[in-house]
Amino acid sequence: MNPKNHDQFQNNFAALNETVQQVTERIVARSQITRRAYLKKIEAAKSQTVHRAQLACGNLAHGFAACQSEDKNLLKNMVHNDIAIITAYNDMLSAHKPYEDYPQKIKAALHTVGAVGQVAGGVPAMCDGVTQGQDGMELSLLSRDVIAMSAAVGLSHNMFDGALYLGICDKIVPGLTMAALSFGHLPAIFVPAGPMTSGLPNKEKVRIRQLYAEGKVDRNALLEAEAASYHSMGTCTFYGTANSNQMVMEAMGLHLPGSSFVHPDTPLREALTEAAAKQIVRLTENSGNYLPIGQLVDEKVIVNGIIVLLATGGSTNLTMHLVAMARAAGIMINWDDFSQLSQVVPLIARIYPNGPADINQFQAAGGLALIIRELLKKGLIHRDVNTVAGFGIERYTLEPWLNEGKLDWREGAIQSLDKDVIADINKPFSSHGGTQVMEGNLGRAVMKTSAVPDENKIIEAPAVVFNSQHDIAAKFSAGELNKDCVVVVRYQGPQANGMPELHKLMPPLGVLMDKGYKVALVTDGRLSGASGKVPAAIHVTPEAVNDGLLAKVQDGDIIRVNGKTGELTLLVDEQTLEARQTEIPDLSANNSGCGRELFVNLRRHLSGAEQGACCIDF
Repeated sequence: MNPKNHDQFQNNFAALNETVQQVTERIVARSQITRRAYLKKIEAAKSQTVHRAQLACGNLAHGFAACQSEDKNLLKNMVHNDIAIITAYNDMLSAHKPYEDYPQKIKAALHTVGAVGQVAGGVPAMCDGVTQGQDGMELSLLSRDVIAMSAAVGLSHNMFDGALYLGICDKIVPGLTMAALSFGHLPAIFVPAGPMTSGLPNKEKVRIRQLYAEGKVDRNALLEAEAASYHSMGTCTFYGTANSNQMVMEAMGLHLPGSSFVHPDTPLREALTEAAAKQIVRLTENSGNYLPIGQLVDEKVIVNGIIVLLATGGSTNLTMHLVAMARAAGIMINWDDFSQLSQVVPLIARIYPNGPADINQFQAAGGLALIIRELLKKGLIHRDVNTVAGFGIERYTLEPWLNEGKLDWREGAIQSLDKDVIADINKPFSSHGGTQVMEGNLGRAVMKTSAVPDENKIIEAPAVVFNSQHDIAAKFSAGELNKDCVVVVRYQGPQANGMPELHKLMPPLGVLMDKGYKVALVTDGRLSGASGKVPAAIHVTPEAVNDGLLAKVQDGDIIRVNGKTGELTLLVDEQTLEARQTEIPDLSANNSGCGRELFVNLRRHLSGAEQGACCIDF
């Protein structure tokens, strides 16, 4: 994985940016106690031989009872590695459908290097796109923690010397990462499946959605547009949480270089999957080249993930997921880290909703390999990190290709092939990263600014208050929102109702903006990672149900939302606010139906958004 003349392209890489260094040092200091305890834990779990060697004969017999005789003989011999496969396969989700035959392909590849693969467990995988605006969406965020626990159950058999994780979408990858880090003594590689081919352009899809919201096209026209957008296997092509996950995981060195955005069912994708299977064996203790994921994922790696998220204008959901993922490794990050890095990391990618291009156009323009190269030019990413491909992030400036039918790596794009999609680091789309941390008397929040036009980033207007997202449609249809306003949607936080996405609010609010009204959204809920032009202060914490000031906001109160400076202020004097009674609506309906009753206790234990909205105590 070292093409000819590769070194000559590294001469223009700059020394590490001072702010990046300072933020990293601050995280290291903040995490000193928890990280030390974590590393001690995974060291204690480490085995000097294959892990199943510590099992009694009866335990081991149960562990390989269903194996073919060839695999059984290999597992009896304590020099062969057993690799766990954790899969999020289901055939309803387009992104996870390709995983159907991955276990067999992986097992075959493992056999070629004298190892065995076993499907250790399956985890749930739900689609926010299906459950959007439905009761099931209230299970979505919590599913991340359930996924982590489900994967842990599979790994708990202690048969394994390494693990391959098959998952892509919104909560699946963060949940799998949390589980992998809980079993941090095991080497781990994440195996993506790639995006679907491009369908109806995202801009046209949004246009049809807004026409439907205005009653100008019927449901059949809307369904045709949606079906033309989401039309085949693979991740959806917009830059939502799924593709943000892939971008961040590769930047953290947990994918093979260049593997995130290769289409399913292509020869290159097949070759990359086989390569991941062979590579995990090289990282086991038994191989003599031991690199467990808990050691690989350190403070520098986490910072690299944040930086690439900011540089590409990725999903705001990652402001919670990365916090939870880092905690699973004993690393404590917060929104201040995101904020400080945003000051020096420019926005250098425009992928829908930040621009018209989809993820396939981004890949064609140079992809992540070019993003990392551009960041290296300014010293805005840590070079000295471990990855599953070897030491050094510069390995991820390479791209995979089939050299006479065999997988090889070559130098990736040296400069952007489409300046409207990936900018030169010296001429960025914005000097500020795509995520703005908001703060004021209403609490702390985040705003995805990368898709919001500059003229819409500052709004000061009267509040229109809702306790449920479902109440907005009626007021919109009646014309009661045809004015400058800040739409407040509260009691949507983690403990209130599990923090469902409020993405179905975007078409009507987008219509209001197109009519010329100044509109913003303020909520303790969250939006889709693909939410676009509406300025939205989301993840407000403390949430309304936990004594957040959001609970005292009344219709007509003036709220200032400044996406440039990060100000989020309720312009009501303290004496007036002190005299107001907090009005908590009846939320009991959130506890019943669509399986929600099964999640009540987990939801009670969810932390705030800035703490990762996590019910697990790492």
